[in-house]
Amino acid sequence: MSIDSVRAFFQQHAPEVEVIEHAQSTATVAMAAQALGVTPGQIAKTLALGLDDALLLLVMAGDARLDNQKFKAAFGTKPRMLPPEQTLALTGHPVGGVCPFGLAGPARICCDVSLQAHALVYPAAGSPNSAVCLAPTRLAELVQAQWVDVGKA
Repeated sequence: MSIDSVRAFFQQHAPEVEVIEHAQSTATVAMAAQALGVTPGQIAKTLALGLDDALLLLVMAGDARLDNQKFKAAFGTKPRMLPPEQTLALTGHPVGGVCPFGLAGPARICCDVSLQAHALVYPAAGSPNSAVCLAPTRLAELVQAQWVDVGKA
């Protein structure tokens, strides 16, 4: 269902975007970068976090790390990663395929400024062996994301 919901999202909002599927897993930043032939920084990883009682999806460059102090300053609390079962239940996507497209329910979506270092980025597309290619500004526009600065290199 997950990759299908992502395909449906793009058919409705951006039919020019193609879902790329690979025979091998792209579940980690390193695996995705190797499969796609790009740098780890061009992989747009999506972190599923709990924010109060809501879901926060934070999309950031694959080579960036979450800065706890910046996160607390931006969101007023420490980051809390969701366990895989809860991530799947709230997003409809398994870990390794989590993305801000075709979600099972509501989420607050933020894009870290680390994405802006790249002309094109490759977020997952709902499964551990899929991705899409987008400009960071287009990604943020499609999912109505807020830009934040919560990463560190």
